[in-house]
Amino acid sequence: MDEKPSTRKSPEFCSLRYGLALIMHFSNFTMITQRVSLSIAIIAMVNRTQQPGLFNTSTERPLAFTFNHSNRSIKEFNTAEVSVYEWSPETQGIIFSSINYGIILTLIPSGYLAGIFGAKQMLGAGLLISSLLTLFTPLTADFGVILVIVIRTVQGMAQGMAWTGQFTIWAKWAPPLERSKLTSIAGSGAAFGSFIILCVGGLISQALGWPFIFYIFGSIGCVCCLLWFTVIYDDPLHHPCISIREKEHIVSSLAQQSSSPRRSVPIKSMVRCLPLWAIFTGFFSHFWLCTIIITYLPTYISSVLHVNVRDSGVLSSLPFIAAASCTILGGQLADFLLSRNLLRLITVRKLFSSLGLLLPSLCAVALPFVASSYTTTIILLILIPGTSNLCDSGFIINTLDVAPRYASFLMGISRGFGLIAGIISSTATGFLISQDSVSGWRNVFFLAAAVNMFGLVFYLTFGQAEIQHWAKERTLTRL
Repeated sequence: MDEKPSTRKSPEFCSLRYGLALIMHFSNFTMITQRVSLSIAIIAMVNRTQQPGLFNTSTERPLAFTFNHSNRSIKEFNTAEVSVYEWSPETQGIIFSSINYGIILTLIPSGYLAGIFGAKQMLGAGLLISSLLTLFTPLTADFGVILVIVIRTVQGMAQGMAWTGQFTIWAKWAPPLERSKLTSIAGSGAAFGSFIILCVGGLISQALGWPFIFYIFGSIGCVCCLLWFTVIYDDPLHHPCISIREKEHIVSSLAQQSSSPRRSVPIKSMVRCLPLWAIFTGFFSHFWLCTIIITYLPTYISSVLHVNVRDSGVLSSLPFIAAASCTILGGQLADFLLSRNLLRLITVRKLFSSLGLLLPSLCAVALPFVASSYTTTIILLILIPGTSNLCDSGFIINTLDVAPRYASFLMGISRGFGLIAGIISSTATGFLISQDSVSGWRNVFFLAAAVNMFGLVFYLTFGQAEIQHWAKERTLTRL
């Protein structure tokens, strides 16, 4: 497949497609901050001075924090009184996991519907619903824990709609030699959002009260929705502000790819397609380790390095800056190698997949052996999510190569495999470290490395970058 760009290229960073990537960056930033907000706010929401119960009751008191890892209470602020709830650790675990179940419920159907009805509406609606539910979270908490779980589940469904709709847009907006750059700019918003919410979430909670975490990031999401519905269009052909030069460049670059909005989904062919299973396996392996880092990083830093809570929060945010930087730099490097014809497309995909699975595995395996060194441990913890995000230029966007017509639908399935891996890895990690802290963490990282190596070998063996025969344009005679 010849993927040479047209000779006359539109100016890149002044182009509309890069503006779209920037808006999508802020959309991903918004969604991840809304998702992580509860993880920060729950420290203040839960009454840790009383025996936690299963039922939700609230009291009114000035905001103060007490942490299990420190006998000292952080300075009490004279802020407005806020509600405090008696939620047991088991109840909190159910609340945290509910958003993942919501995402799983909508990943596949929303990806298929986005390909039919338009990703602009699907993604915009998902972002708007998630933002509104974030604004109403403090109110729903007063009505009981059951309603909070329901709200989080629906919010997960809305975010599932938004995540998968992005790849339908890129199938029509991203020239083949710019896919890595555009998707990495957009995807880095999630890592940047994780960094920001971990840095400022606690400060907002202390200064204004925990409800303002939800009010601020819910409001940012609503503003982002206005920008989304105003600026974004499903394809460059219908955008009123795009230049003729850029439109011609995008259309000519995608000339060999289909754009038919209505088609049946060849499920049987997909099930028998080993290159797709290579992508799914890559997602499973990638999300296994990433979920452990996102979920248990503060716990690991606190229990192994024995730092206070404030420093633990700052240190926990540093890896996400590395992740955002590596995502963008990896995308730039991947497209540079392709545009200069230095490597074939499949070679680039396998190279970045190898780096994104092998390097974090080596860092994870090394962690238990350097636990006595504060500096080395922090460096390795920063490198794990940073190097792991090199996969964004590997198998994560490989569906755009093998089946651009069904990219959104297949991305939904891929993320479903990733979320399943996250649920399993979180449960396994909790079980292992509950047996013995030292050997438990070692087994956690060894198991994660083994899963990554399995995914890497499978992808290197069966991964491809050519459009599959069942994904090519053809005359549709029957459903």
